[in-house]
Amino acid sequence: MRKRTHGRELALQFLYQIDITGDNYDSALDSFLKAQSAEEIDETIKGFAVELVKGARDNSELIDSKISQYAANWQLGRMAVVDRNILRLSCFELLFRDDIPPKVSINEAVELAKKYSGPEAGKFVNAILDKINLEKNNRGGVIPSNDP
Repeated sequence: MRKRTHGRELALQFLYQIDITGDNYDSALDSFLKAQSAEEIDETIKGFAVELVKGARDNSELIDSKISQYAANWQLGRMAVVDRNILRLSCFELLFRDDIPPKVSINEAVELAKKYSGPEAGKFVNAILDKINLEKNNRGGVIPSNDP
């Protein structure tokens, strides 16, 4: 498995854990990273995962508003937990990580959805992320959260 793919999986696992448990973010991250150290995961992989997790958390208001805007007939809180967190992770990449091509972010998200969610999750994730990416490209960058 490629390093960044592995990092995305770790980030997804952590975001899922926090979403389910409601644990304190900082202490949960420390515990999560210690558990990963016991498995001797490469520091580059852990570093990338932490960047994604912190970016998704630090920009959660904008990210959640973008997902909600394009998830027609779906409330964020009613989405499958894993789908919601795949979208958060990938939306962060699309909006804030210019070093990652949008095609890669979307493809990786679809693969995560296929692996960890239901049979239709890949299509669901792809549709929402495509719309967010299209809006970003039409506006030339990050967009305010309340724009129609």
